[in-house]
Amino acid sequence: MTDENTLALPTAWRRRLHPRRGGVPVPKAKPAADAEDVPDVLVSPPWTRTPARTKPAVRTDLTPPADTTATWADGEREEWAAVRRGRFLRDPRVDWKRLVRDYEAGTLQYGDTTLMTEGPEELIRDLLPDWRGYYHADADRFLRPVAAKYETAVLPALLRSAGRNPSVCGEFLLPFRGPEVARTMADHLVRLKTGRANAERWLDRHGPAAARLLVPDALGRAGKARRNAESALRYLAGRLGPDTVVEIAREYDDAAATAVGDLLAADDAMPATIPTVPAWADPALLPPVRLRGSGRELPAAAIRHLVTLLAMTGPGGARPETRAVRDACDPGSLAAFGWALFERWQEAGTPADQSWALAQLGVTGDDAAVRRLTPIIRAWPGKGGHARAAAGLDVLAAIGTDVALMHLHGIAQKVRFAALQERAGKKMAEVAERRGLTPDQLADRLVPRLGLDASGGLTMDYGPRRFHVGFDEQFRPLITDEDGKLRKTLPKPGVKDDQTLATDAYKRFAELKKDVRTVAAQQIRRLETAMVDRRHWTPAEFHEHLVGHPLLWHIVRRLVWLADGTPFRVAEDRTLADVEDDAFALPENAQIGIAHPLDLGEAVKAWAEVFADYEILQPFPQLGRPVHALTDAERKARSLGRFTDVTVPVGRVLGLERRGWRRGTPMDAGVQETISRALPGGREVTVLLDPGIPVGYVEGAGDQRIEDVMVVPGVFGDLDPVAASEVLADLAEIVRETP
Repeated sequence: MTDENTLALPTAWRRRLHPRRGGVPVPKAKPAADAEDVPDVLVSPPWTRTPARTKPAVRTDLTPPADTTATWADGEREEWAAVRRGRFLRDPRVDWKRLVRDYEAGTLQYGDTTLMTEGPEELIRDLLPDWRGYYHADADRFLRPVAAKYETAVLPALLRSAGRNPSVCGEFLLPFRGPEVARTMADHLVRLKTGRANAERWLDRHGPAAARLLVPDALGRAGKARRNAESALRYLAGRLGPDTVVEIAREYDDAAATAVGDLLAADDAMPATIPTVPAWADPALLPPVRLRGSGRELPAAAIRHLVTLLAMTGPGGARPETRAVRDACDPGSLAAFGWALFERWQEAGTPADQSWALAQLGVTGDDAAVRRLTPIIRAWPGKGGHARAAAGLDVLAAIGTDVALMHLHGIAQKVRFAALQERAGKKMAEVAERRGLTPDQLADRLVPRLGLDASGGLTMDYGPRRFHVGFDEQFRPLITDEDGKLRKTLPKPGVKDDQTLATDAYKRFAELKKDVRTVAAQQIRRLETAMVDRRHWTPAEFHEHLVGHPLLWHIVRRLVWLADGTPFRVAEDRTLADVEDDAFALPENAQIGIAHPLDLGEAVKAWAEVFADYEILQPFPQLGRPVHALTDAERKARSLGRFTDVTVPVGRVLGLERRGWRRGTPMDAGVQETISRALPGGREVTVLLDPGIPVGYVEGAGDQRIEDVMVVPGVFGDLDPVAASEVLADLAEIVRETP
């Protein structure tokens, strides 16, 4: 049994283990904490008290602003407008007027979504108020482009769609603001598990304007609308501050401000049913929780209240009272306690009605819990646990440390299960949106420094001796002692070392090596994608987040970069140099990106010689990357005939997923008939497959015949030459002849 696992055992069990038999020494127990040192919520929690009964103020004379508007984030409307519709009507000779007549007569089956997204605006706009919308799993293919095109004119259909399938269609309400949208989002916040995340995103985006819309319902007559609005205002008070929400209410009148202030000052409403602690969560079987500073253990009664409090953790997060617990308790012991709860839940068979045991890790978890939980999340979908895996992503976001978000981003970049990967990407987008960043900008800021100094090193303190740990360009550890002598590895603690310092340092080194490998693999993939997607950085971002990063710069200096089209590299001393090894100065407002061979042209050879002279090994194929070009005929076409009617092994098709392709929505009998690659500018290349890949039975799929390769929207000549080259390279790889 490892030290880590032993520490997770209840104290009574650990005391039976001797270090020589795989246990660890257990510190002598300190007296239980005095009641006055324990957080009030664990001494006299609100669910054990009779709440004070006060008659709430009721106002029926308040009217919210009636205007309904669309507020788009930068580039969001363009992105929605370019979303692929699927196998849409491509024939320019379509008789749209006849289709409209069929729609109005009720005889147009399965075609109304295509009609709304593809039809001429002058024919469609008058149909929108009565359109029922679309609420199935692939709704994004239709509702995004129609929302971008018609904005508030299609809002009634979007609200109907969200009412039918909130978890899928609630997202399409995010840009819109109005009384009915606010009422819908408040309902989703309170009533739904899967729809709550979108409601929180809407409240975060619209902030003060959302509060302004919700005040009349929050002070209205008792009922569902009031309860929902009250909860939404409490959520906004947590984001904006209670005083801000009160001042927004004052825009109605002073009495409204006073009533909202009283509402926010009152104890949060307790759940209708206080959870019963299950037998597997018996506090007697859990490790102790200690107070900060004194190290004294919480008494048994407080531990019971703590379990009850954690059992109230739901999809919307933890109770606000948990903040006082986190402030008062030692983080390490609280994390061990939370992980033990999670393990007991797993041992009990992960009962769905007690999934709070997973959610509470968002309160108690630390970076060690993140490292242990992430592999479990990645494996759950393969064991029928997609819902648990999705909830696990929420936990990583709730823990919110750089390491937690690094692992969340890693799942968004690569995982065996496409649905989980897509969900992780959306979760990352939510985190970015809350921070006012793009997902790419957030990813830059989340590359963990892992405690390394500016030079990329770290001192491991054993007490009498110290060791310096750094990493080379291949991310292999470089360890030197105090005399500067290079060592093969960090030594195990010796009898003369400070046992606490040395043991902690040795364990820290083992974790550091794992984290560095994870960071390196993720960032190499990320930067290769950035090259293909033509991403740019400002000079400030380039220096701060790339060159100045203690680990990332090892990747950065092994690539050729472009500043407004001029190539350069980062030298070993972090200065910049051109192909002649002369100093290179970045223009003040330069757009900096990673050079693709097509950008360099004939200069590829000169740069390859520079890298060979310096013995620089590139992290991914750049200078030696194959390039491909469209023919004149292909540039004018919407299909690529050179790949049509070719039969390929299904394994090669699935291999495209490692290059960023994604299988399409399952059609009849759960068969995925397409695999697509999203490209910059909102375009997408789609491969039509026959017979397709059955979901859940990939191993039973046979060879696939490529029916067509098409681009949406436009023609292949509209693609950036780099995007076209990458697509052609991917497809050439899967249709290659088997040796």
